Amino acid sequence: MSGVLEGQVAVVTGGGSGIGAAIARAFADAGSQVVVAGRRMAPLQSLAAETGGLAVATDVADEGQIAALFAKCEDAFGRLDILVNNAGVQGPIVAAEDMDAAAWDATMAVNVRGVMLCIKHALPALKKSRGAIVNLSSRVGLLGYATPERSAYEASKCAVVAITESVAAEVGRFGVRVNTLCPSAVMTEPLLANVARKARARGVSTDEVLCTDYIETTALGRVVEPADVANAAVFLAAPAASAITGAHLKVDAAKR
Repeated sequence: MSGVLEGQVAVVTGGGSGIGAAIARAFADAGSQVVVAGRRMAPLQSLAAETGGLAVATDVADEGQIAALFAKCEDAFGRLDILVNNAGVQGPIVAAEDMDAAAWDATMAVNVRGVMLCIKHALPALKKSRGAIVNLSSRVGLLGYATPERSAYEASKCAVVAITESVAAEVGRFGVRVNTLCPSAVMTEPLLANVARKARARGVSTDEVLCTDYIETTALGRVVEPADVANAAVFLAAPAASAITGAHLKVDAAKR
């Protein structure tokens, strides 16, 4: 996909590691200038040096920091063509009757409010460029994939799907496209931490958990990698997807 985003400028939130870092690299490889945003400056700076982009420390739960992010993008590049709302947290893994209100609110602040506020501050520039927004939801953001004790995370990811559809209907007349990526479990540090937690609880090896919970339950017999999600993000941002908006693309190796 080399060159398909040539001359464009993208902001990727949660860009310091995992899926976000893979997306930033893929966008840079496709010709885009990339602004990587996140809460930890060190990995952002390393990635920006690698991709020739710009690192901006940003907590998407803080609207002032979001406004500053897009102002810095404008100052550095004079335009914005793509927003990737990737920043997110896992939220509490807890029974509904034990839910802590502060933990619930913290999950929504990043996964829902942060997505909406990034869209809010990106749209003036995206209307000028007739750009694209790619929101990261999850397979569990689509109805019918419920997971016990993950009500905060699942509610937040369902909200992202709803935001995508509403905003896509609103801004299509400006030529702005809005789509969602819905990965299943992706081979990242949080997944490996969940695998280790399950392995300890069951008294089995992490390899056994990976096989039974994440490989054998897919049609393709494999775990989704960050690069898989990144390639899908490039497609949704590129001209090849110019007629696609308000859509939700699963990247899940057909998780059952």
